[in-house]
Amino acid sequence: MSACVHTRPHHLPQPHSPPPAPHRRFRIAGADLSASIAVFLIALPLSLGIALATGAPLQAGLVAAAVGGLVAGRLGGSPLQVSGPAAGLTVVTADLIHRYGWRTTCAITALAGLAQLGLGCLRVARTALAVSPAVVHGMLAGIGVTIAISQLHVVLGGTPQSEVIDNILALPAQLIGLHPAAVSMSALTLIVLLAWPRLPGRPGRLLRKIPAALVAVTGATVTASLAGLILPKVDLPSWGSHALAGLPEGPVLGLAAAVFTTMLVCSVQSLLGAVAVDKMVAARPGPEPRVGRSDLDRELLGQGAANIASGALGGLPVAGVAVRSSANVQSGAVSRNSTMLHGVFVVVAALLMVPVLDLIPLASLAALVMAVGIQMVSLHHIRTVTRHREVLVYAVTTLGVVFLGVLEGVALGVAVAVAVAMHRLTRTRITHEEKGGVHHVHVRGQLTFLAVPRLSRALHLVPQGAHAVVELDGSFMDHAAYESLQDWRTSHTAAGGTTELTGCRTGLRTSERTASAECHCRPWTPWRNHQCAMPSGGQGLRGGPSGDGASGHRTPDGTGLPNSETGARGGGGEERGGAGVDTGSDSGPSTGPVPAASGPGTSPALGPGTGSASGSDQGARSDPSTRTGAGAKADARSSAGTNAADSLGGHELARGISAFQRNTAPLVRDELARLAREGQRPSQLFLTCADSRLVTSMITSSGPGDLFVVRNVGNLVPLPGEEKGDDSVAAAIEYAVDVLKVRSITVCGHSGCGAMQALLNSAPGDGQTPLGRWLRHGQPSLERMADDSRPWARLAGRPAADAAEQLCLTNVVQQLEHLHAHDSVARARANGSLELHGMYFHVGEAQAYLLGGAGGNEVFQHVPGTEELPSLA
Repeated sequence: MSACVHTRPHHLPQPHSPPPAPHRRFRIAGADLSASIAVFLIALPLSLGIALATGAPLQAGLVAAAVGGLVAGRLGGSPLQVSGPAAGLTVVTADLIHRYGWRTTCAITALAGLAQLGLGCLRVARTALAVSPAVVHGMLAGIGVTIAISQLHVVLGGTPQSEVIDNILALPAQLIGLHPAAVSMSALTLIVLLAWPRLPGRPGRLLRKIPAALVAVTGATVTASLAGLILPKVDLPSWGSHALAGLPEGPVLGLAAAVFTTMLVCSVQSLLGAVAVDKMVAARPGPEPRVGRSDLDRELLGQGAANIASGALGGLPVAGVAVRSSANVQSGAVSRNSTMLHGVFVVVAALLMVPVLDLIPLASLAALVMAVGIQMVSLHHIRTVTRHREVLVYAVTTLGVVFLGVLEGVALGVAVAVAVAMHRLTRTRITHEEKGGVHHVHVRGQLTFLAVPRLSRALHLVPQGAHAVVELDGSFMDHAAYESLQDWRTSHTAAGGTTELTGCRTGLRTSERTASAECHCRPWTPWRNHQCAMPSGGQGLRGGPSGDGASGHRTPDGTGLPNSETGARGGGGEERGGAGVDTGSDSGPSTGPVPAASGPGTSPALGPGTGSASGSDQGARSDPSTRTGAGAKADARSSAGTNAADSLGGHELARGISAFQRNTAPLVRDELARLAREGQRPSQLFLTCADSRLVTSMITSSGPGDLFVVRNVGNLVPLPGEEKGDDSVAAAIEYAVDVLKVRSITVCGHSGCGAMQALLNSAPGDGQTPLGRWLRHGQPSLERMADDSRPWARLAGRPAADAAEQLCLTNVVQQLEHLHAHDSVARARANGSLELHGMYFHVGEAQAYLLGGAGGNEVFQHVPGTEELPSLA
């Protein structure tokens, strides 16, 4: 669709003439203005405090804050990230000033910015994200500890030393000779910082909009002035005497290491901050204007330009700052204008508010920075690394930064992280034991070529002709281990033994004593409903001798989709969908499923591809005793063969559950625990067909708690009172609308629907079976399609492929009309709290279509994959 439609041709420019320049007016959104003020009020005291902590001129903090807002805010790739002097750079900058002096430190900052520009041009920004989070969190924690220890001396009225150990050793003497005035102002600052965010009631909510840092420093300043306390205060010299960058002086290797350290810390902190800002923006509630995702390479270029400017103008190193960025997002900023405006406010304050800033006690700023340093040691991060068993990496990095330095600590942490990863990769435990004549070989850990000798020794402990179960409890197997395992299995089965592999789906269970064919599944096989080649006439298979039916249907673990729904495939001699309703929910327990009665012999008109869903989205197999036709022939075997088939089906289910527990459950456990505590609150009711090929979570990109799903054969909505004793669909609709308060209902049909094909082929006497009685709810759709006075529902861009597809489209429109007849839906529609949508999914094309209108405009529009999607909510 064209983005611009010209309706007045005489306004078009003449051929070959330049187009008229668009009239653009610079506008600043009110949300950006308020957010910039909030960020400025936080940045002003923090910038002064960080400059104080580094030992740099206090004006350097204001220069860095202004440059970070104006330069990085304008050129950076993260629109809502706020840059400035960061607490994470305090230790690095303080060490540089101590070693080389202030002017050389400014030159190092500018050179680090040049290095960042080079990295940005090479487009390697994503590489920085490869650093282990435990190393990054450990680095920030180490810097936080160093800041807190050094600023504690200023809080007590003293002067910090350059080394952490010296500061620790000097603490006892400092405690003995503390200054009451400095301690009182520091205590007042800390009390306000802790108490301000916890003010109760409605007045508290209003007051909390003022940043706690500004209130704390202002309160200490006013108190010290009114009480006439004598203590060191901010002393901003004249801008005429402000020191700019000079030529770097010192050993070349030392300067190179300093540039690299500054560049590394600035880049990693800024890039990780940009990623965190994207997450905060995505989680922001309400209909906020769309904010683009961060361009990390551009962000690196913007940070480099800001560091060049800050260093040249005599400012501190610049990086993305988490505190200011989070305040910017939470204040509702919608563009980079908020970041730039905060920089303008800093410039104005630095020029016009010098007399006011000179009244701030240094002890109050030190207490503020000390609190920031303590907060950098995050308990949440510690719990996260503990859960992922990376405490050693975190601890080593933290201690290394505290006692050795930032660069040394990070290098040490990276080395430990690599060592831990190699240890996990090579640590494989292989055991062998015999239980009841069955030999169990259990492999715990990753199976690589290093473990092949131990695996071979354990496998050769299994006697010839014995039954062996190999349990693979790991997520990785390399080629050498795979070949070794397959070679042993081939030789073991050739010698008369039986094997069974569990945990990692590298092949089918061999239930027969001789096997001439193997499963072609591999650990790297993509997720798909594929068939495994099995020997003809083999026992333990569903389906006929040719291997049809559900033989060997599997999804390799590790490549399966969370929340995927897997049903039986259509085909000769296998289960097909039947009548019944699956009223379930992706967000909570089912509201009363009705089991599906199935069997191809029941209604041949259904044809291949009609899936079943009995009580859940995980298509269940129907009882073999209810099947007829080709399926009955496949089940007409000896009792031993039937038991083998049932065992295989149950084993497949158990292995699928085991794969979920091992691979998916750890990823979704926290979210499911939250849903268990809070209950389900889905936003949509999704009513669709029971066909196993319709994976609702996949085609809607939804997860637990998002959709309340109702599935039945033909995605039918019976009119009120027409279900004849089975009110499951009506009950689900009432529950979703009146109890769950869903905001929309979507009826989704699909191509190749067996229920619609059965309706087309139905005869007058077909309504005597449960399936026939259920399909009578689709008769209004047939009548609608046959009514020449009504336009046919159609797909945009092409006509329906055949009568079956036309009926599928018409059925969606008809079921939407049936929804209006339900009282709960009518009430919600009347008060404007509910929307109804139609959807059609073409299975073969994997393409979704949304109903664009009703009442003469029943057109299903193609849903694009690259543009902004139409909303269903």
